[in-house]
Amino acid sequence: MRNIPEIPVDSTGKTIPVIGFGTAEYPFGASFETLRDSLLHAIKLGYRHFDSAALYQSEQPLGEAIEDALSLGLIKSRDELFITSKLWCSDAHHDCVLPAVQKTLKNLKLEYIDLYLVHWPVSVKPGEYELPVKKKDLLPIDIESVWKAMEECQKLGLAKSIGVSNFSCKKLETLLATAKIPPAVNQVEMNPLWQQKKLREFCENKGIRITAYSPLGAKGTLWGTNWVMECEVLKQIAEATGKTTAQICIRWVYEQGVSVLVKSFNEDRMKENLDIFDWKLSPEDLEKISQIPQRKGFPGLEFVSEEGPYKSLSELWDGEI
Repeated sequence: MRNIPEIPVDSTGKTIPVIGFGTAEYPFGASFETLRDSLLHAIKLGYRHFDSAALYQSEQPLGEAIEDALSLGLIKSRDELFITSKLWCSDAHHDCVLPAVQKTLKNLKLEYIDLYLVHWPVSVKPGEYELPVKKKDLLPIDIESVWKAMEECQKLGLAKSIGVSNFSCKKLETLLATAKIPPAVNQVEMNPLWQQKKLREFCENKGIRITAYSPLGAKGTLWGTNWVMECEVLKQIAEATGKTTAQICIRWVYEQGVSVLVKSFNEDRMKENLDIFDWKLSPEDLEKISQIPQRKGFPGLEFVSEEGPYKSLSELWDGEI
């Protein structure tokens, strides 16, 4: 079992493991038992941060895996784990937030989660958990009132920390203008082909921790591409160093000082994804990676509509892609 380093998640001294295990498999909720068994195996290997979401339908299998890990003695207490979940767009309304986190806790069979995130800066009509969303259901998000309800979740101890996901610098500025509790984390797509330099600099200045999702491009999901794993520069570095392309990507993200989410249910790759701590990328390799042309894998066109609050990708990302 590997010990995974931790880094501060906010100014209070709370920490987050630098590598977490993602639970989004597409289509969502396809294989409850397989997912539960994979999550239990991940705990055996040493993974301690698990990233879930209401949308993924992975909260219940994760809750069962945690229960099994405790009864098998793989962990002594729930406190050894860092559990993240996310508020879906259909619950991104002030009065829906508290019931949503309570439902998440019930699914997970937990009294608290370590981190609760606003999944997207988007609201849709309450009701369904689905992606793609129905464009006719898109609504403007009232981020001030949604964030107030998120702050309430933290004050009640239901979430130890709160944050956001897929927020641009400008949307973070809007949130920070009225927030009493600043977001601890902004979870965003980040990999060598989408390096997020501007956003990382902004978040560092504001004391917001970045967590990277899709470090390998999330091939095989609705939002994924094979661009990262097929990148010639990364393949050449992997070959020259005797590592896999996946390890090069994960190590690169780790060296940027952010936490990263990996996801594979293949037992060899689950182990391989943790084997990134006892070696480094050379300055030459880092320089080559810094020159890779940038392209975002998941632009979020699903949230753009002529009739909706975001009429273009530029409005959704505030010109940052």
